[in-house]
Amino acid sequence: MAKHITAYGAKAIKKVRKKTPAKTEQMPGPTENPATNLMMVDVAIRAGSYIARRSLEKGMLRGRYGKDTAREIVQNKTLGQTLVSFGLAKLATKNLPGALLVGGGAVVKSLYDRRRSRLAQRREGDRDLIEQAHRGDD
Repeated sequence: MAKHITAYGAKAIKKVRKKTPAKTEQMPGPTENPATNLMMVDVAIRAGSYIARRSLEKGMLRGRYGKDTAREIVQNKTLGQTLVSFGLAKLATKNLPGALLVGGGAVVKSLYDRRRSRLAQRREGDRDLIEQAHRGDD
């Protein structure tokens, strides 16, 4: 799936370069080194996505747990939780079978949760998140 998007992007850049009067050897950026420019762009994109992700996580939790507790929950995520999220996202974006596997797993988990009583789900989720929020207090 990502390769398909990459191919479209490469074609679009090729079309723009044909219409651009400047030399194609020059790469825009703060330095003449294209590797450095690419690294700077990569860092900027990753930092922006990190900030956006943290903001969305806190915003989703803030309504139920309050501002301070939501911040603590997000800050106290374990390395394991972070690695699992990263791994699943990477698998889902690599190819269509990965996307189907991760999406299918999410659907199965949702159906499993829906089958259980709503009160039990809320209690379990609340307990886990409150424990996570207070993990840093120890």
